[in-house]
Amino acid sequence: MPVITLPDGSQKHFEHAITVAEVAGSIGPGLAKAALAGKVNGALVDTSAVIDADASVSIVTDKDPEGLDIIRHSTAHLLANAVQELYPEAQVTIGPVIENGFYYDFAYKRPFSTEDLAAIEKRMAEISGRDLKVHRRVLPRDAAVEHFKKLGEHYKAEIISAIPAGESISLYGQGDWEDLCRGPHVPSTGKLKAFKLTKVAGAYWRGDSRNEMLQRIYGTAWANEKQLKEYLTRIEEAEKRDHRRLGRELDLFHFQEEAPGAVFWHPKGWALFQQLIGYMRQRQTEAGYLEVNTPQVMDRELWVKSGHIESFGENMYLTQTPDDRVFALKPMNCPGHIQVFNQGLRSYRELPLRLAEFGAVHRYEPSGALHGLMRVRAFTQDDAHIFCTPDQITAESVAVTQLILGIYRDFGFEDVRIKFSDRPAKRVGSEEIWDNAEAALRQACEAAGIETTLNPGEGAFYGPKLEFVLRDAIGRDWQCGTLQVDFNLPARLGAHYIGEDSQKHTPVMLHRAMFGSLERFIGILIEHHEGKLPIWLAPVQAVVIGITERQEKYCLEVAENLKNQGLRVETDLRNEKLGYKIREHTIKRVPFLLIAGDKEAEGRTLAVRTRAGKDLGSFELKELSALLCEEIASRGRLVLEDRVSQRRSA
Repeated sequence: MPVITLPDGSQKHFEHAITVAEVAGSIGPGLAKAALAGKVNGALVDTSAVIDADASVSIVTDKDPEGLDIIRHSTAHLLANAVQELYPEAQVTIGPVIENGFYYDFAYKRPFSTEDLAAIEKRMAEISGRDLKVHRRVLPRDAAVEHFKKLGEHYKAEIISAIPAGESISLYGQGDWEDLCRGPHVPSTGKLKAFKLTKVAGAYWRGDSRNEMLQRIYGTAWANEKQLKEYLTRIEEAEKRDHRRLGRELDLFHFQEEAPGAVFWHPKGWALFQQLIGYMRQRQTEAGYLEVNTPQVMDRELWVKSGHIESFGENMYLTQTPDDRVFALKPMNCPGHIQVFNQGLRSYRELPLRLAEFGAVHRYEPSGALHGLMRVRAFTQDDAHIFCTPDQITAESVAVTQLILGIYRDFGFEDVRIKFSDRPAKRVGSEEIWDNAEAALRQACEAAGIETTLNPGEGAFYGPKLEFVLRDAIGRDWQCGTLQVDFNLPARLGAHYIGEDSQKHTPVMLHRAMFGSLERFIGILIEHHEGKLPIWLAPVQAVVIGITERQEKYCLEVAENLKNQGLRVETDLRNEKLGYKIREHTIKRVPFLLIAGDKEAEGRTLAVRTRAGKDLGSFELKELSALLCEEIASRGRLVLEDRVSQRRSA
């Protein structure tokens, strides 16, 4: 006679074993209809799961995060079912849930086409319309291997063979189609109504380029058509903002196969890159940081001592020289900064010591994971390490947090979420050290008055961290800055200072990055602003355009004047129609077009037009240059267009 405790604390008593679906039905017909799965004592189970003892039970619907994951997982099965109905020779491999959707990898004799995707999606809708009951059964491992071998599903058989002998294997099916899966799944295919297949790509079996190439079909699934439509609209908007396309159009950078995952910066892109470094250098200097530079290539043994080889070695580039020494391209700056700290005898009076570096680092990423500026193998970190005493952790962490949030505001990011990432499974250091580090970081969060959400198991291998997540103009989240408390690396690499008691002590090291990767942050900025960077960041801030050759001398004089005041200015004196010039520079997203005809040249004025196509009227050069310099100095907080509107309405 199980007693079921519901989330609100109320209890229901049953005379016999009962399913999750029956529990939902006992609460109400609406919940019974909406139920996708259940949680029994915290574990996700199917609605068909039987409860034969006292338990805490909650019903999962499409309003719960777990419900959306179950919809997506079940839709991946719907996809595989449809593919095998249409193309019986296709073998299924794996089909996990990913952010905003799912994918499934297939082995098939030819590539799937756009027309194939349309046909597959249509068949998925047909199977959904059949409202087939989803069933589950369990087989011993060896029986499951034989089952899939008989079906010709050799990839599935290989997956199951890797599972320890003696374990039971669960299979889920609908109608006469069946697949290996842990579950849970929706009760029937009729629950799956809002989905869309998005693209097809190649993927190596088990992610190994030595294996055969499979075909990966991506899709998205949502609780209802409204959510699906909103997501597809966001995707369409994201495609318009794709930094890779805008990077080409704006002549900022490019990639090529000879240097996979590394950026070729063009002059305009490099100007933007240097703007970020100059800005950060100023903010860091004001905050008491000292800039250093450490070697990119260091002996492998240093990385063994630091623990990087053990915990991060698969992502490192190693090389052996003719004298048989093995070196590594640095994937991080921290061991180098400890070497700087270790030079000479340090006193507690020197702490906190804040060392910063714009360090070029290299990390191996699989070729399939590379994605423009967002995921590269060679990048620059705005990295800093603060060596401090345990008593200084809170004050320094609060200062770092305030600095990071202030910097994000300068770039137009007001919506920032902070995640607390605790100890990962693969880590160095004792449990006591981790307890102390996590407690210190939590105390710093409380002192800073910031709210965090837990990101379990995602800390660095040497310490817990805060992750600063930006929300962009179209609602996407980007993890950028980090703050990490490290009690491990300084001790491993022999760092110490002389304390007030004249004894040696190991400093605490705070790892801090604000942009994270400059390359990635530039990609985020481009997409956030749709290429229309604020004037203080724009590679070209204004173009002086002459209507005819008669204004050439005046235009050159204007450009020289503005350049002398620090503006990044170009001239356009080509023998082209004015409309053509305006259109071209508008497409290039230049903030201001300064136009001079005979009237302007004679009156020493300029007609000002924005990249949005708004005519701001005529300005004397002295007034205009002052207004532009003020907008740049304010980092966009004083906007020329707004000030003109206020002046006209006064």
